[in-house]
Amino acid sequence: MYDDVLFPTDGSEGAAAALGHAIDHALTYEATLHVLYVIEETAPTVETGTPELLEELEQEGERILEDTRAEAKAAGLESIRGSIAGGAPYRRILDYVDEHDVDLVVMGTHGRRGVDRYLLGSVAEKVVRTATCPVMTVRADED
Repeated sequence: MYDDVLFPTDGSEGAAAALGHAIDHALTYEATLHVLYVIEETAPTVETGTPELLEELEQEGERILEDTRAEAKAAGLESIRGSIAGGAPYRRILDYVDEHDVDLVVMGTHGRRGVDRYLLGSVAEKVVRTATCPVMTVRADED
């Protein structure tokens, strides 16, 4: 049913809550787990920052990808791909889905409500509304 499972991550607790589900689906269906880290290049810190800042964000992405790969391998998953992209996170996730024929997206949500959600928007919500494949969202514990 699923040959390619995408796990977009920003290294947050919300993403960590979804990782086990992504690994489980990839193992169950003997699918490739794609791990995507997006550097939000529209953030003011990147637009006005130095090349060193961008390099630091890329290093953070590499660390998050490596940690995710290690956890997936420890669970017994063998087929894992990792990528770093820049841009609007929801747009890059949707582009990745289309470019790699992803069958399922498993992603965390921060569970924002009210004004925070209105002001910040929701990457997960935008992906759920517009993805061409099923999307599983996992909410982080409020603890």
